Amino acid sequence: MPGGTDAAGGAGRPPRTRGRRHRLLRWIGLGVAFLVLAGTATGWWLYNKLDGNITEDTSAAAELRRYERERPAHLGTGAQNILLIGSDSRSGRDNAKYGQDKGTQRSDTTILLHLPQDRRSATAVSIPRDLMTDIPSCRQVDGSRTAERFAQFNWAFQWGGAACTIRTVEKLTGIRVDHHMVIDFGGFKKMVNAIGGVEVCLKEPVNDAEAKLRLAAGRQTLRGEQALGYVRARHSLGNGSDTERMDRQQQFLGSLVKKVQSNGVLLNPARLYPLLDAATSSVTTDPGLASLRGLYELVRGMRDIPTDQVKFLTVPRKPYAPDPNRDELVEPAAERLFQQLRTDKPVTVAPPEPTPSAAAAEGRGAGTEAGSDTDSTDEGTVTPQVPVPTFTGTTAGNADCR
Repeated sequence: MPGGTDAAGGAGRPPRTRGRRHRLLRWIGLGVAFLVLAGTATGWWLYNKLDGNITEDTSAAAELRRYERERPAHLGTGAQNILLIGSDSRSGRDNAKYGQDKGTQRSDTTILLHLPQDRRSATAVSIPRDLMTDIPSCRQVDGSRTAERFAQFNWAFQWGGAACTIRTVEKLTGIRVDHHMVIDFGGFKKMVNAIGGVEVCLKEPVNDAEAKLRLAAGRQTLRGEQALGYVRARHSLGNGSDTERMDRQQQFLGSLVKKVQSNGVLLNPARLYPLLDAATSSVTTDPGLASLRGLYELVRGMRDIPTDQVKFLTVPRKPYAPDPNRDELVEPAAERLFQQLRTDKPVTVAPPEPTPSAAAAEGRGAGTEAGSDTDSTDEGTVTPQVPVPTFTGTTAGNADCR
């Protein structure tokens, strides 16, 4: 053969080397493909698990459709209003320890969260459970209907669940509720535990047998049962009023928001998954939010809001004249607040004044005008600007222990 034996032998070795290299590349390719498929399958399983955790409130959606004509119109294009309802239900394994399940529940906490169109701020407005207001005729669980009644606000949830509460809020404020979430005692504890607890500062020790809460004074990180007892306690903290309890709840939520943002939870999958698992398995929502994608879109719109622009306040109210243990709105301050939210206009908050003022004497949380700013036109004339109302409240940026 031309080239001799060496040439013949040399011609046979390279194919075997190339064959081994090709087999190695094939195995690497198969391994990468397996990892990609496994990762995709795991991601899909996790997505479906979280998505399936959420309970959809179809009955409330159906009831609200019956009254669509009487509901407020959307006035702020792109803005959203979400009603957050804390239920004191005793049903279920996690809630049974807090009392006997009598088949009823009331809204222990109700917060109207307003997200403006530009998503540069968020305003959370607490509605007192003891506020006297008009509650419309509502459908009960057994199919019967209640009569329209002037009553304590949190009875709406007991009589007709989320739909009745939403219609009551809309009647009270004139603000369209776009979405709602209901969370119970067990769900609240799961979410607090998922982020490793929330820090609060106590001016004095707490010993509340009813809330099963014993805490030393100073800086505390509250988890689970302690966190729930802290936001629900009334008789051992402050003057025992629901007013101070709402202030305490707002401070707690401010600390929670600040921790979630500062720890990078929303951008860290290892920390985000436990929070999403706890949140999705703990809430009942309207169909528009009853999916992981719906909740993600909501959270994504909020994650870049500065903490000093996450505002907490309570509707302006004062003791109800016939019964000082109940509340009534302070006007025109309450309507001023509702008008700002209805039209997606800014709201500012400021801490309470250190000394009593005329506004504080008239009613807690009353709105005040924010000065008399003016604008100069090209012709040199001066026109007054519409002042931004200021209300007593706080922000997540003020939630530090000092």
